[in-house]
Amino acid sequence: MTRRRATAYLLATLGTAAVSLLALPVLCLPGIREPWARANLRLAGDRRWHPVRLRRHLLWLAVHAGTGLPLGLFAVLVVGNLVTAVIAMTLWWAFPPAEPVTVFVEVPVTGWAVALGLGPVQLALLTAVTVWAFPVLAGAHARLTRWALTPSEAERLATRVADLTRTRADVLDAHSAELRRIERDLHDGAQARLVAVAMRLAVAKQRSDDPELVNRLVAEAHEGTEEAMVELRAVIRNTYPPILADRGLAGALVAVAARSGLPTTVDVGDLGRVPAAVESVAYFAVTEALSNVTRHSRAGRAGVRASRSHDLLTVTVTDDGAGGADEARGTGLAGIRRRAGALDGTLTVRSPAGGPTEITLEVPCSQW
Repeated sequence: MTRRRATAYLLATLGTAAVSLLALPVLCLPGIREPWARANLRLAGDRRWHPVRLRRHLLWLAVHAGTGLPLGLFAVLVVGNLVTAVIAMTLWWAFPPAEPVTVFVEVPVTGWAVALGLGPVQLALLTAVTVWAFPVLAGAHARLTRWALTPSEAERLATRVADLTRTRADVLDAHSAELRRIERDLHDGAQARLVAVAMRLAVAKQRSDDPELVNRLVAEAHEGTEEAMVELRAVIRNTYPPILADRGLAGALVAVAARSGLPTTVDVGDLGRVPAAVESVAYFAVTEALSNVTRHSRAGRAGVRASRSHDLLTVTVTDDGAGGADEARGTGLAGIRRRAGALDGTLTVRSPAGGPTEITLEVPCSQW
């Protein structure tokens, strides 16, 4: 840690430690606890975040207040005396004789001999402290913060098991809902049309003595068959889009953007071989996101970016609309999150009021 960053870190620690001590009950509230801990973890140089239990959070608050206050006060003392040394060497004469500026242990500076004799000594010693001691102290406190806010292996395993249990339940719920949707689509759509076709053909068979009626019934049956085929293709497309098998994920995203209804740019990097399950999640996520853009955002343009870094697929959908996307309003984002969670993926939504909106999907590819 550099001297400048170490000094800034120690001075900031004084403030955060004081807040941790004075506002302890507030900082333990669910909606405040995590942001406060994450902010301090980033200050300590670690941007990774693993949720920690309340007892570990309390441990960190106690350690932070107990070590941050003295270290911060020490930094303030050193920096303050550095400033005093500079003032003593240059502006000692501006102070009234009754209240002169002092250096070291309250040695008054009343002439140039003391100012140029003791001032540089104090400046050199305190500069040495900031150069060598500050980085060591700041680094030690940062490591202590990272240790306190990093869950143990047992805690990570417990959290992982809980996440897997939740995502497994989400997958089962989503699977059941998908089966019910397919059954409903088949029953209300293709099956009903095929039943009507069969009835028309049965009537035509019985009324063979009326060629005009038979021709009309056969024509209607033919039309109904074509409509049933269209609906069957729609059901199949919503189950696993054939375009993924035909063109791959890159081609499928280009096709989705082309039929989105507004100008949409597509930027797809080298994705390599993407597992079918991951392709399906990414395809449906982009389809749903662009559908939301068209229906809700009042956007003029949209963009789709897809890239792969090692075994992590990242897909981002952006628009220049009004923003304010909210999962709670049933915009389909919750469904995208459930699909992503089933594959250990994540969904990040940035949509401030007034826009723009950015939806980022990240799904690992290695284990699928």
